[in-house]
Amino acid sequence: MKEDNVDETTDADLKKKIAEITTTMDKQTLTIWASDCAKHVLSYFEEKHPNDDRPRKAVEAARAWVSGEISVDETRSAAFAAHAAAREVEDDKACAVARAAGHAAATAHVAGHAIHAANYAVKTNSKERIWQYERLLELSDNMTE
Repeated sequence: MKEDNVDETTDADLKKKIAEITTTMDKQTLTIWASDCAKHVLSYFEEKHPNDDRPRKAVEAARAWVSGEISVDETRSAAFAAHAAAREVEDDKACAVARAAGHAAATAHVAGHAIHAANYAVKTNSKERIWQYERLLELSDNMTE
């Protein structure tokens, strides 16, 4: 195992725990988590494509929906734009980041997109799953306070 990788067993365990926790969360909290997952890796896309702000706008749209600033339709438009950005890049990691951002915004429409946002973000760095799990626990704790 490389030092910068998470072994498959740990990753599978974390994926299972994440899946269990996300079933108990409301759509707003899942949208926050999904947008956090995408934002956490967004710099990779922006370093490769500094003139393309569609993934960033999708992450921002997700957060704006949570705060009631924009409609679900507006978040869906931002999600579609981020996915278009993903189709236009050749770098696999940049593509994954754009898809993570698109799914983060799409979570406002369908909660199940949150898991996809996280899974795409992991494609940039296997250690992301650990960060995602810890962030999800923070959000979960905040829900019970």
